[in-house]
Amino acid sequence: MAKLMDEREMVRILLRLAHEILEKNKQTEDLILIGIQRRGAPLAERISKLIKEIKGKEVPTGSLDITFYRDDLTRIGYHPVVRDTNILIPIDDKKVILVDDVLYTGRTARAALEALLDFGRPRKIELLILVDRGHRELPIFPNYVGKNIPTSLEEMVEVKVKEIDSRDEVIIIKKGKNGL
Repeated sequence: MAKLMDEREMVRILLRLAHEILEKNKQTEDLILIGIQRRGAPLAERISKLIKEIKGKEVPTGSLDITFYRDDLTRIGYHPVVRDTNILIPIDDKKVILVDDVLYTGRTARAALEALLDFGRPRKIELLILVDRGHRELPIFPNYVGKNIPTSLEEMVEVKVKEIDSRDEVIIIKKGKNGL
């Protein structure tokens, strides 16, 4: 196991991502951040708070559960854990930024796109990722990247966030170790 990012670096990267969003979006009125459950949701909330601190304007957030949109649902078990989807404002004609912790094969992002479109027709959808580890199986690429971390197929990247894990860090683990 190796620590790739500590709390201080995560804060710095999220602040940079908030600034990148504001650079590309001078007007934030039609902007919505939607975090992909599980760890994308608190990351979206944090980025929204940072944008408010920088610009003084609130950017609405939501959370999206993609469980039933996954193409591997039958492989993950008979009793998948379903989390809340919380999209309380209309997304029609809005610019939606999907937020997730790790981009790997692209299948989670594909499922999120499909799930999001059940809520309306955004004007534009972008993808923000804390960690891009490579190994894409689908032609999906993020618009905003916190950090590119090249990995091997024998490694896993785990993002920990205070809201769920009581700490902020990104670690890399070799498969076969630590019970994986």
